[in-house]
Amino acid sequence: MIKNKLYYVIFLGILFQSIIGFSQEEPEDIELETSEFQEAFYASLREKGIENYDKAINALQKCLTLEPNNPVVHFELGKNFLYQKDYKNAYDSFEKATQLEPNNRWYWVGLYDAYYATRDYSNAIVIMKKLIEFKKEYKEDLVPLYMFTQQYDEALKLIDELTETVGKTEIREQFRNQIMSTTRYQGQKTEKLLEAIKSNPKTEDNYVALIYLYSENNQEDKALEIAKKLEKEIPDSDWAQVSLFKFNIDKNNGENAASAMHKILKSPKIDQKIKHRVFNEFLIFTKDNPSFSTDLEKAIAYFRDDREVKVAKEVGKFYEQKTDWSNAVKYYELFAKSNPDDIENVLLLFNAYAQNNQFEILAKQAEEKVELYPLQPDFYYYAGLANNQLKNFKKAKDLLESGIDYIVDNKSLEANFYIQLGEAYHGLNDTKKKENYFIKADKLLKEIK
Repeated sequence: MIKNKLYYVIFLGILFQSIIGFSQEEPEDIELETSEFQEAFYASLREKGIENYDKAINALQKCLTLEPNNPVVHFELGKNFLYQKDYKNAYDSFEKATQLEPNNRWYWVGLYDAYYATRDYSNAIVIMKKLIEFKKEYKEDLVPLYMFTQQYDEALKLIDELTETVGKTEIREQFRNQIMSTTRYQGQKTEKLLEAIKSNPKTEDNYVALIYLYSENNQEDKALEIAKKLEKEIPDSDWAQVSLFKFNIDKNNGENAASAMHKILKSPKIDQKIKHRVFNEFLIFTKDNPSFSTDLEKAIAYFRDDREVKVAKEVGKFYEQKTDWSNAVKYYELFAKSNPDDIENVLLLFNAYAQNNQFEILAKQAEEKVELYPLQPDFYYYAGLANNQLKNFKKAKDLLESGIDYIVDNKSLEANFYIQLGEAYHGLNDTKKKENYFIKADKLLKEIK
């Protein structure tokens, strides 16, 4: 609906005029209406106020028999019909009011509301253009109507006009982005930028805009092609480093690739998606060229404030997949320094400690987490496992027996608890309980399979 519908308040002032004729004549020339009309009209307002729309309409129909061409009566009828969702009669009443007094903006607003309520946006646009003749501010309401009817050319023109005259707004920029993301406009914009690059090869902005466009549509290969062209024409451009990085990675030139990567990652001009891709390629490169691990660690720092990708943790996962547990530990620990309460990372780190036979530090940290998170069974498990490996069997047993009660619908974890309890009782020379827990673990593992 149109913003600031003040006519619900202002209309009371208009009503007084309507009751004394609602014409353009001077007040002293207007002849007072009959008290019968006034009584019926005020009765309609009372009934409308308590949502008795049928009775309000009946009172207004009585007014029409006395004054069939009173525009205010038709307008009030339109509002009551609209409240009842009787859209056909609402249209007719509002339209009659606009015919009788075309210069009254509020009558056009009523007609607009009727069209908008039925999602007849094409007719709503016609009325909105009429309203703009009264107040230019209504142009703001025309933009979404163009979006609803997919008149994107008109919407863009109006968005540009409003941006120039009254400044940007978040909603209009969202509309602009929505339009530009459509296949048609992507193609048009791409062609324009390619032509601009051809005509002005030394203008960096055109290359950057096209790289952004390709990047936003996950077309990184095309973005790289444009970066290569940029590097050829403007070698000192930040974006040119993207091309240089790719060239040096492909040539296995680690020093130059690392240099280009650092320039890319610290540049405020380069899109974050491109930075992530560059980092991931260097990560893969470092796996086969570990002498560049220092550059990788330095690169992680650039993503410290990146909320979308937890870079150090993701690097840890990369090494975990390669069963390189030493490096997995290294990067999970790095992430934990700035994110100590990230439970997923803590559990990944504890698993990496266990796989890397770092049981002393695992026992210490897991027991600390048990104190902080007494309802989290995984921490009891890792504390028990580590103490078993350190031959602290009594401590392991106590931790495991305390933690197993907190397991909920996790048969795999429950089976692991039984295995560690079996190990603890084996260390305590309690053969009966050891066998009992190993049998329970075996049964659960078969169920899981």
